[in-house]
Amino acid sequence: MLDLVYCGTPPFAVPALEALVAAGHRVKLVVTQPDRPRGRGLELAASAVKQVSQRLGLPITQPEQIRNNAEFRAQMESLRPDAIIVVGYGRIIPAWMLALPKHGNINLHASLLPKYRGAAPIQWAIANGETVSGNTTMRLNEGLDTGDILLQQELSIAPDDTALTYGQRLAGAGARLLLQTLDGLEKGTLTSRPQDHTKATLAPILKKEDGRVDFSRPAQQICDRWRGFQPWPGAFTTFRGKQLTLSSFRPITGDVSLEPCEIIAKDGAVFVGCRPETAIELIEVQPEGKKRMSARDFANGHRLRSGERLG
Repeated sequence: MLDLVYCGTPPFAVPALEALVAAGHRVKLVVTQPDRPRGRGLELAASAVKQVSQRLGLPITQPEQIRNNAEFRAQMESLRPDAIIVVGYGRIIPAWMLALPKHGNINLHASLLPKYRGAAPIQWAIANGETVSGNTTMRLNEGLDTGDILLQQELSIAPDDTALTYGQRLAGAGARLLLQTLDGLEKGTLTSRPQDHTKATLAPILKKEDGRVDFSRPAQQICDRWRGFQPWPGAFTTFRGKQLTLSSFRPITGDVSLEPCEIIAKDGAVFVGCRPETAIELIEVQPEGKKRMSARDFANGHRLRSGERLG
């Protein structure tokens, strides 16, 4: 069993921490992001990793910054961990921290590196219509997800998976992969291999504008982006000058005679044209300042006119 420091913040990082403790590894310290204001009341809320660490009785620290934090560095050096585990921590790991443990800083990354380097690998894999992604364990270096690969595992993406559902399955699988990685490092049976940097793709942090629907895209691609961008930024457009959130929709097949962005109500259903000669059927929407409603109620309430457009 190894002496570990665990750096993590989001729900994706929880199963790995729980698995390490259950397997008997000694988690000497959990490093997570400071409590942040959330919700309408902007009350301070603890990260998912902090909450589970408190339940498990693990020591916790929440430094605002780590690179030039002398107190934090002294604390880490006093622990002398065999490895530092990093799962969605949300901070760049400084050089002094990379050099500290004998097994290095081991990162669990939610993609098959070098594909989808960056902050949102799950979201972009689904948004891009991938049918398979997975997890990678690697040794961190000073680059952005450029370290040597230790182990990888593939996991299929179902047609109805969202970033939420796939992320939950990937987190559970990743916890098991991390245990295998540490077992191999401890026994000396695991060797790393460099990434092929020529095959790297990026998965940058999401922006609200990523959720704006571009109806010049094919309908399936629009739906894939909606699946990937759950719970945020989702999918939205405008109607009559106000924001319209597309809460639920699906691509339709068959002959489509709608222009891109054109919206019509037909036979109790609501359709929007996309390219090339494709369309989506709206199921639920949320007009600006109103509650979520069925697309039929939206169409009836707004009395859609011939030739009206979204966006």
